[in-house]
Amino acid sequence: MDREIFEAYLHDRSRIGAAAAGAFTGAAGGAACGDLSRISLVLGDGRVESVSFDAEGCGATRAATAAVAEMVDGGTVLAAARIGTDEVDDALGGLTPAKRHAAQLAADALHRALAQAAASSEILAPEDSPGERVLVAMSGGVDSAVAALLERERGADVLGVTLKLWADPQTDGAKACCSPEAVLGARSLCLSLGIPHLTLDLEEEFRRRVVNEFVSGYAAGSTPNPCIACNGEVRIAAMVDLAGRLGASHLVTGHYARIVEDDSGPLLAAASDENKDQSYMLAALPPAMLERLRFPLTELTKPEVREIAARHELAVAKKPESQDLCFLSGQGKADFLRRHGGLREREGDLLDGSGRAIGRHRGHHNFTVGQRRGIRVSAEEPLYVLAKDGVANTVTVGPRSELIARAVRLRNATLHRDGNEVDAVRLRYRSHPVPAMLTATGTGHHAELQVRLGEDFAGISPGQTAVLLRGEAIVGYGTIAG
Repeated sequence: MDREIFEAYLHDRSRIGAAAAGAFTGAAGGAACGDLSRISLVLGDGRVESVSFDAEGCGATRAATAAVAEMVDGGTVLAAARIGTDEVDDALGGLTPAKRHAAQLAADALHRALAQAAASSEILAPEDSPGERVLVAMSGGVDSAVAALLERERGADVLGVTLKLWADPQTDGAKACCSPEAVLGARSLCLSLGIPHLTLDLEEEFRRRVVNEFVSGYAAGSTPNPCIACNGEVRIAAMVDLAGRLGASHLVTGHYARIVEDDSGPLLAAASDENKDQSYMLAALPPAMLERLRFPLTELTKPEVREIAARHELAVAKKPESQDLCFLSGQGKADFLRRHGGLREREGDLLDGSGRAIGRHRGHHNFTVGQRRGIRVSAEEPLYVLAKDGVANTVTVGPRSELIARAVRLRNATLHRDGNEVDAVRLRYRSHPVPAMLTATGTGHHAELQVRLGEDFAGISPGQTAVLLRGEAIVGYGTIAG
């Protein structure tokens, strides 16, 4: 540690003070460690017009906070977004390992202030990049990391953003793509690549529009698909807006999907790797938003993506994928519904197709239409869940033949192209398209749609999303009503 530099920052009081009106403030530390770092930024035209700070605790924390304040004062927001623990440590001449936490606290405080700015309507950077500037959605996983690498190799000016959507002590933050731990991991990855990093905190909106709808759907007896609503209504739109305020032409994501064009504009279509295709989960994106999106992994397989990451010696090259919903990582669905929705075990009747009680269950929310496991009733042939009633807390079961359907009713459907162009439908994430036709024409919103299937389909589940296709292109979607 350079003692002279350290002492200068330790006694620097030039920017100590309360936050100015309109400032964006971030704080890190507190009672648990006894050290606290606070940074407040006043922004204008993509620059830090003024900065104030205060700090409590050890001298290292006070010095590190003062160093960050000096580093960002008068500079650009994007330059501030490049500052991490290593940069603060270097500014102090190198802290001892025991004091390095001070640099981390000061960097965290800075990035929390920048996160406040990202969630505002503030213009954070002018459109002054000599080349094309893009914002990459960084989850902390290998797909988004490789997407960023490919964009940089293409010559784009790359910025990174990570969404903070969910913080729950019961969630395994190391596995979730939107947890506080994921934010720190993505920031570290971005800064190691020389990419500015911002955090966008959408936890309140995510809870209201995604988690609450998920819980209320299960309470009502359906099986909702929260990822489609999250992508279509919360995540992507917020990041596209941020991209515009950063002077970026496109939002880039690590999704496996493709954008195709017809005479009316862009549409989503499946990626080359059928095993990883995520176009179904993006089906609620309006075509106008597709003009601002880019999917660099469109033509790649997962092994190819991992090979690119390994070639660039990225630590995430072998990072395993999460198989759960982000807010369920590390915990069971039943426990989550109990804690966040009050859906506890409650005995109810298992009914056969005629409405006769043939057994008991411990809560309708533990079952999904088409499910076989957990019924625990002896019968001449295997029984499957045919229907659920959330109000009566009943589960109707029967043989697989009674699951077969040749029609499905949708509610709250949206058509991007005329309904008579629909020739297939996907009724589950991993299911193959089923030949289909609609009984309605026209585009836009439809309170209800009838879909006729060209072949039998077993296990149509209310609450899931039906994705409407014309050839390979997604031309609409709706929620399965029955």
